[in-house]
Amino acid sequence: MNNAPPDTDSDRAAVVLRDVHKSFGSQPVLIGVNLHAQRGQVTAIIGRSGSGKSTALRCINRLETIDAGRIRVCEQEVTSPRLDVNRLHRDVGIVFQSYNLFPHLTAEENVMLAPRLVLKLSRSEQRELAARVLSQVGLADKAQAYSSQLSGGQQQRVAIARSLAMKPKLMLFDEITSALDPELTGEVLKVIEGLARDGMSMILVTHEMAFARKVADHVIFMHRGKVWEEGPAEMLDAAQTDELRQFLGNGL
Repeated sequence: MNNAPPDTDSDRAAVVLRDVHKSFGSQPVLIGVNLHAQRGQVTAIIGRSGSGKSTALRCINRLETIDAGRIRVCEQEVTSPRLDVNRLHRDVGIVFQSYNLFPHLTAEENVMLAPRLVLKLSRSEQRELAARVLSQVGLADKAQAYSSQLSGGQQQRVAIARSLAMKPKLMLFDEITSALDPELTGEVLKVIEGLARDGMSMILVTHEMAFARKVADHVIFMHRGKVWEEGPAEMLDAAQTDELRQFLGNGL
């Protein structure tokens, strides 16, 4: 089990968690978590349900507050009372399993909403930006489509485009393919691969082991609320702990 704290002074660290604890009521979920994710790299977090993966992701974006420890994200101290939460949410995009699109808006309008309200872009700037990010996720021809006219994979790609429109420094993905069938999963993962090639800093909570092997620069295995093992993607072929071997052997 890896208990070593990350180097919080690393110039390449996009995210650092140091001795992070989080409980829901009397149930501890994160127990002294130390992890880091480097800028321009893809970090995959794997583990069984209930291991703390998604909670860690939500704490990075301040959607959950921690009980103890320290979190630094994109040069901002997330645990500081002086944190500019709005700035954090501009710098850090997050996409969930559920698409959360507004059904009464087109794909283009869903993407344009935040740039209008937060970035105060003009209508023409909004449309230009929406066209660019929808093209980036392979949906340039679906700009005027409503959610009901899109497949699950297409809706998830619109959700990714919506986050990209805010020009984030870091993207977080929380099991974004778990509700999709294999063909639609492939569509979404292709977009993630493209972002990785472009050097986007990303943290993925995923159950797609083949994808983690292919795309991740760094893999973190969480177990019982702790970082149990971590290393390059090759570690998935040479697990050091019985817990990771069992997890991989079960095909989870």
